[in-house]
Amino acid sequence: MKIITGFFSLIGNLSCFGLRALAAVFVPPYEWQYFVLQIEAIGWQSLPLISAAGLALGVVMTLHTRSSLVSFGAGAWAPNLQSQSFFNELGPLVSGLLVAGRAGAGIGAELANMRVTEQIDALEVLSFDSFRLLCVTRILACIIVLPLLTVFMDFAGLLGGFFSEYMISRMSFQHYVASAFSSLGWANFIPPTLKTCVFGFIIGTVSCYFGYTTNEGSDGVRRAATNSVVLSSLLIILSDVVLVKLIFFFFPGDAM
Repeated sequence: MKIITGFFSLIGNLSCFGLRALAAVFVPPYEWQYFVLQIEAIGWQSLPLISAAGLALGVVMTLHTRSSLVSFGAGAWAPNLQSQSFFNELGPLVSGLLVAGRAGAGIGAELANMRVTEQIDALEVLSFDSFRLLCVTRILACIIVLPLLTVFMDFAGLLGGFFSEYMISRMSFQHYVASAFSSLGWANFIPPTLKTCVFGFIIGTVSCYFGYTTNEGSDGVRRAATNSVVLSSLLIILSDVVLVKLIFFFFPGDAM
């Protein structure tokens, strides 16, 4: 019973923390300079990891699916299956999990270290709004960069799939692209990409909460980083189930 109570208490605190951050986004002053720095730290520095993972997944997906399709005489459908898989689900979910592992742990550890070394207290003594400066900017940056990173993941996956397909069947790039996008509509691209804004909100909120509210001394830095990754990844997977159902509800024909 105590574990269940603690879990729901944590969810409630996270919800209040996230709603407070969202409300602060629309109220000046705006920390634009620090916000741009977070875009660079969370988004730009995650791009090599996202691109490499997308290429690797694209190659692996083609190798696995093409052999099965060829056995049914449907090898020509490999590019289309690749694009459907990445744009609908694989790209958004993997991007969210990778950013949770890389940026989420960094945010949690960084803020926890600032709390432990009393840097946050020093900011408040100097009349800075530490919550707006440290948390709001990071949460907003996560919300904005996740869809952009997802687009890079999607197209990196298609590029990896083309390399693999070319090595096997010598399919031309023009033919591969035409086949990949032959039955791909905007409903297969826009809603799955935009749902990563929710993933970004989860990553930013969870990571900032554990880092900003830690009170366990030096051990809290390690705990904040670990909890940020674990809970962010779990909530991303759970929220993805709900978001997929919502996409199918609002786009019943096109999102298949």
